[in-house]
Amino acid sequence: MLSTLEVVTTVIVGLMVGVEFSVAFIMNRILNALPEDSAQLGHAHGGRMLGALMPFWYIGSLVLAAVWAVAGWHRHGAGLVVTAGGLLILSVLMSVLLLVPINNRNKTWTPETRPADWKQQLNRWERFHYVRVAVIVAAFALLVAALV
Repeated sequence: MLSTLEVVTTVIVGLMVGVEFSVAFIMNRILNALPEDSAQLGHAHGGRMLGALMPFWYIGSLVLAAVWAVAGWHRHGAGLVVTAGGLLILSVLMSVLLLVPINNRNKTWTPETRPADWKQQLNRWERFHYVRVAVIVAAFALLVAALV
C-alpha cells in the first residue's frame, strides 16, 4: 500500500511540475507574443482556468507527501519526503501570499478595465512563478530520490 502511495504522490507532483513548467516557459511566452489585448485576455483566461484547479493540486500534493512521510517514517528516504513536504508548504505559502493576489486581479481584467501597470504586475507574477517552479521541481526531485 505504501508503494502505491509513493508512486501516486510522485506522479501527481510530477504532473503539477510539468504544468507549471509549461506555464512558465511555454504558455507565458506564447501569450506575451500575442498583440496586447489578446495577450492580456489570454493571461486572464489562463488565470481563471488554472486558478480554479491549482489550489486543489497544490494542497492535494502536500497532503499526499505528508501521508507518505507519516506512513513511511520508518523507511529509508523519509527525510527526503519530509524535506519535499517542506518545499511543498513553501510553494503553497508563496502561492497564497505572492501569486494568488496578482492572479485574482488579473483574471478580472479586460482591455477596458485593466490598470495602466498590468504588464508590470504580470511580470512580477512571472518572476514569483519562476521561483515557485524551482521550489516544486526540487520537491519532485526529492520525492523521486526517496523512491530509490
